[in-house]
Parts: sequence; structure tokens; C-alpha cells
Amino acid sequence: MTTASAPLPAALVEALRQQFGTRYSQGESVRLQHGRDESKHEPMLPDGVVFAESTEEVAAVVRLCREYRVPVIPYGVGSSVEGHVLAVHGGISIDLSGMNRVLSIHAEDLDVTVQAGVTRKQLNDELKGTGLFFPIDPGADATLGGMAATRASGTNAVRYGTMRENVLSLTVVTPEGKIVRTGSRARKSSAGYDLTRLFVGSEGTLGIITELTVKLYPIPEAMSAAVCAFPSVDAAVDTVIQTIQLGVPVARVELLDALTLQAINRYSKTTLPEAPTLFFEFHGSDSGVQEQAELTQEIAQGNGGQDFQWATRQEDRSRLWQARHDAYFACLQLKPGARCFPTDVCVPISRLAECIHATNEDIAQVSLPIALFGHVGDGNFHLVVLVDTDNPKEMTEGEWISQRVVERAIAMEGTCTGEHGIGLGKQHYLLQEHGEDGVALMRTLKTALDPLNLMNPGKILPPQA
Repeated sequence: MTTASAPLPAALVEALRQQFGTRYSQGESVRLQHGRDESKHEPMLPDGVVFAESTEEVAAVVRLCREYRVPVIPYGVGSSVEGHVLAVHGGISIDLSGMNRVLSIHAEDLDVTVQAGVTRKQLNDELKGTGLFFPIDPGADATLGGMAATRASGTNAVRYGTMRENVLSLTVVTPEGKIVRTGSRARKSSAGYDLTRLFVGSEGTLGIITELTVKLYPIPEAMSAAVCAFPSVDAAVDTVIQTIQLGVPVARVELLDALTLQAINRYSKTTLPEAPTLFFEFHGSDSGVQEQAELTQEIAQGNGGQDFQWATRQEDRSRLWQARHDAYFACLQLKPGARCFPTDVCVPISRLAECIHATNEDIAQVSLPIALFGHVGDGNFHLVVLVDTDNPKEMTEGEWISQRVVERAIAMEGTCTGEHGIGLGKQHYLLQEHGEDGVALMRTLKTALDPLNLMNPGKILPPQA
């Protein structure tokens, strides 16, 4: 466990205590909570934690920290898997979970403005009765601020896109402690630089997102989900590619390999076939959903798919997708006490079958339990590589398989991370993907906006020699 090497300035501590009272803490348990996430990295504790309740309070903390040259790290619920919230250089963690108000719902315009601490489940609960929903679903009940900061997506991305496509505007506290609104509620604009997209995916390194305006969608007239098992992963992937290339507007399509299904059955007490499996969901009119489902089933059967199990009732669909969302934690139980090397590469859909096939050949060469699943409808898949961090051989194998899958994806004109972000875990791949000039341009942006390097330092950009 890593802690800060130098104490906070006494004047800063006093100022934070005066302004925030009990909402400022230096307690060990509070600091530990805010110095770790779901990643394989050891905890790195901040020196103090402020529980903010407004944009103005966040700005006040940033101004104080700037005055005393102390880093700031935004914190939502800590569900990231790449070390985004770890306090690499100590400093103040700003907990935004208390900023959890839905500020305004514009049902007629299909958008909503929320504080950054609102979670996706909370938002959809508050939208009940409007006929609308927010579709971005990364699995964890993450905050929308965190989802925007990491450019998250999830199971619905194949139809509804990612956070990048669904954020209309942001309120951001800059490294100087100024409050900036990056856009409007208009669905398009040509007014100057696209500041919204600059901050979406910036992982708190350029500013702190405190409010968001995001798109909403009408709840479909009909929804239907299905599970189908296949004789091989290749057959399942071929089904996905053919379905997408034929233009079938599936809302979700998820691939889970046999090991993942085994883990889910144990963890979620389900009885799904322990074979490579696709989870589908279709949205639309009654007739449209039926047509989509019949065409997809025909494609699946042509690839050896069998035993289509349908779920049309809400409770059955919810149970099915909860089992899918449990996959990560279910896989962790395959090797109790193990940590995970998470991977989330994304490739063009035409290269997906080749990429997964070659990855499975690599998996066969190591001794570690490795599960494969993902949002294959948009070319994104994950490996859950389970390692004992105290075992050098396992760590070496974990690093090797992680590097192999990332390098293969980049060689196929894909990316090292489809949705998790860079954080600490993928910094060394950034140069491979963007090249020296691309990374140099990112450094220029970082230096221009945050010359003191106080905003979540140590993340995204690889360390310089």
C-alpha cells in the first residue's frame, strides 16, 4: 500500500476543515476507500478527502489545492479497473458521490441534466413515468461523471453508442478553479473547438466534470432477449459479424465463453449451457422485434447455434442481464484471492473473428484461468486474466497475454481500450497506438490546461524518462 510521501500544508488542512467541517477527512479508512479501485494495482492513498456537494465547492477545493500545489483526484464510486482514482502523488480526493441530484428533465427534447454523482440506475429510476431511459450500461452502477471521464459504454453501445455520442454538454472545473460550460443542449453546433469531447475521456486529468447534459431515448414498444449456445467461440463470433453486416439493429449482443458461463452458473445460480454463448436483445415495435429475432435465429442456426431460449418478460430479461453483469465478479471466484489483469480491446468488426481466434490460441499456451467475454456487437471484448500477484510466474504470464492481445488489436487497426480507459494500467500502450507525435500532442494539451500537473497526475500519459 502506497501513501503520500509529504504531509499536506497545515494552512491547507485548516482551510479545508473550516470550509467543510466533517465533510473533510484524513481518517485512514476513508483515505483507503478513496485510494483503491477494482484494478490489480496496490492502493495509493490520498492525504485527505473532501465530500463535495456543489460545483462551487469543487471549484473552491481546486483553487485551494492550486494555491498550495497539491494534487486533486476526482472520485465517484471507485468502480474503475485501470487505477484512475489512485493517488499516485498523494493529494486531495474530491468525492462527488454526494452531488447526486437530477437537475432538469427535458422530456420533449429527450435530454436530462444531472450532477456528476448521479448513477445510471438512479437516473433511470427517476425517469420512470416519462417513457424515456438512459441506455449507457457499463455493468457497474457507476456515476455519470465517472462514465463521461472514462468514455464508458457497455452492453447497449452497439445500438445507442458510447458516452462520447451521448453527452451534449458538461460543466467542468478547470485546473485554475474556474467553472466552464462546454456546450449547450442543442443537438449540433459548429461554435469553436469541441470542448465537450475534449473532456469526455480525459479521466480527470484536464478538469473535473461536475454536471452533464445527456441524451435520453424512448423506451421501446417491445423488447425481447435470447440466449443461444454454440459449438465454438468461432461459430458464435461468425454469427455476430453476419448479423451486424446484414444490418440487423440488435440492441445488445454479448459473447461469453464456456469458462465464463461456468463461473456465472456458480455465482448467479443459473443453469445456462456451459458452452460459448451469445446473449441478444432486440428493441423496437412488436413486428420489428419479431423480424429481427427470427433473422438472427436463422443466422445462428446456420452457424450451429442451438437451444434459443427467449425472455420477453421484464423480470426474465433483468435476470438474464444481471447474470451478464455479474460475469466479472463471477470470474474472480474461479480463483479466490486472485487479482485480475483486465483487457478490453476493440477491433473493426471484420477483424473480430480473427482477433478472438488468435487470442484463444494464446490462452491455450498459459497455465492461468482466463475467461473471455465482451460487447462483440461493436468489436469489443475482454479477458479476465486471474493471477496471484505474489507468484512471479503467473505475473509474467499475465503480462504476456495482456500484451499479446493489445498488440494484436493495435496491429488490426483497433485500440488497446474500448471502454475502460488508460489510467495507470495501459500507459505503456499509448505510444504504440498513437505514436510519439500523437502522445506529444496530448502532452501539449495537458501542459496548456494544467501546467502545474495537479489534476489527477500520473494518469493516461506514460512517464517521461
